[in-house]
Amino acid sequence: MTAVDVMFPYYGDVELMKQAARSVMGQQHQDWRLVVIDDGYPDPEPARWFAEITDPRVSYQRNAVNLGANGNYRKAVELVEAPIAVMMGADDIMLPNYLTAVVESFEAFPQASAVQPGVQVIDELSRATTPLGDLVKKAVLPRGNERRLLSGEDLATSLLRAGWHYFPSIAWKSETLKRIGFRSEFDVVQDLALLLDIAADSGSMVLTPELAFLYRRHSGSDSSVRAFDGRRFDEERRFFEGEAVRFRQVGWDRASRAARFHLTSRLNAAALIARSAAGGKFGYIPKLAKHVVG
Repeated sequence: MTAVDVMFPYYGDVELMKQAARSVMGQQHQDWRLVVIDDGYPDPEPARWFAEITDPRVSYQRNAVNLGANGNYRKAVELVEAPIAVMMGADDIMLPNYLTAVVESFEAFPQASAVQPGVQVIDELSRATTPLGDLVKKAVLPRGNERRLLSGEDLATSLLRAGWHYFPSIAWKSETLKRIGFRSEFDVVQDLALLLDIAADSGSMVLTPELAFLYRRHSGSDSSVRAFDGRRFDEERRFFEGEAVRFRQVGWDRASRAARFHLTSRLNAAALIARSAAGGKFGYIPKLAKHVVG
């Protein structure tokens, strides 16, 4: 069996973290290692809970200082040992077939750098949901009933048009993940940046239609807070401008145009304008509107 390291950068709700960890420990594919990296969440319960787990495949460590999300991701990459790695979300859920699905996808496409399995979005109460942004993702996701491989400019253009990937659900070829890594300057788009760096490096990604992962969206997430106050879109705008220049310089005109237009990012900001107004958060609207038209 192919070994998989499930890296688990953690900071957040304790009960959701336990659900996420249990979903890893309940996998049909048994050759896994769960490495929990607590970024200093102010609660002794995670350390107590993991200390009671006797499975030698599970390890827990706590950072002496808070590294932030990006810093903890990069630390997790350094600790990867197995040929396949996952950066598991601390409030998401792997369905029991998840590791089997991604391992089989890598076996079918050994040249692939990453695998994106089928994903269902859930809310705070674990109910299936499809917000506007995810409806757009579904509409533009490359379709098919079989596994398919995307690479190069096709992969970059598709991701820049719609950002249909779900970061915690992606399985990575560890060699590629460690060699390219996350860019340190980003806190929100580091996953998309990594995928585009892989595409530019002649890498590829497998899309498999098999549902294997539950991705949680809730208003308390770091990305949701950053989106409302505009910080997320400030970073995204800077990122897309840089990618448009990069891909134009290498002759990837379709990718460059997609980066300049960044359609789904603009649609996300437009949707948040309505939510901000409904919630009386009128101070957020100018920043969000700037991203829609900028």
